[in-house]
Amino acid sequence: MRILIIEDDRQTAEFLSRGLQEAGFRICCASDGLEGLRKARTEPFDLAVVDLMLPKLDGLSVIEEIRAGKNNMPIIVLSARDSVEDKISGLEKGGDDYLSKPFSFGELLVRIQALLRRAAQMTEPTTLMVGDLELDLLTRRVTRGGEPISLQPLEFQLLEYLMRNRGRVVSKTTILEHVWDYHFDSQSNIVEAGIFRLREKIDKPFDRKMIRTVRGFGYVLE
Repeated sequence: MRILIIEDDRQTAEFLSRGLQEAGFRICCASDGLEGLRKARTEPFDLAVVDLMLPKLDGLSVIEEIRAGKNNMPIIVLSARDSVEDKISGLEKGGDDYLSKPFSFGELLVRIQALLRRAAQMTEPTTLMVGDLELDLLTRRVTRGGEPISLQPLEFQLLEYLMRNRGRVVSKTTILEHVWDYHFDSQSNIVEAGIFRLREKIDKPFDRKMIRTVRGFGYVLE
């Protein structure tokens, strides 16, 4: 799942990014309101964390514009403003939750998970299935033929992406963009290494292999 962080304070943005990545999320950051709004309009995200005091375009305006575009992704407002009036304003403009700074990362994570559960129940199933392979997006549990499979966060994200594109060949570049968020050189072998580790866990112990390499094009889960 992808989370958009719109936060101009570099230290706070890095703290949030590191913690959410360790929790298994893919992160995209914007350091001002206009950049954040552009990303929200042009890229798919499952949730946004928006600071109110942003350069170029304030957080409330960002939220209003996101909602004006019929984008219903959950939004958590982060702000040093903690008055009742500020909280009411943030929620009225389209925020789904409001957390005052300074905040506990544990509390933020719980609120994110609650909003994602609520959104998933309203918009899509919480489980992905391909054959006897099952991935639960909420509990982060993976099984094949009823047997539990333990995956690291990036392995889980890679499998989730392949399952969402079942039967479709996805290129190495596309996988880099959606799973590793552009942070790695496209000439590296990080995708091949990730696919290898995934095969070791979901293919090697079973008779039928699910991940297939299409030479010159990419990989497909079928």
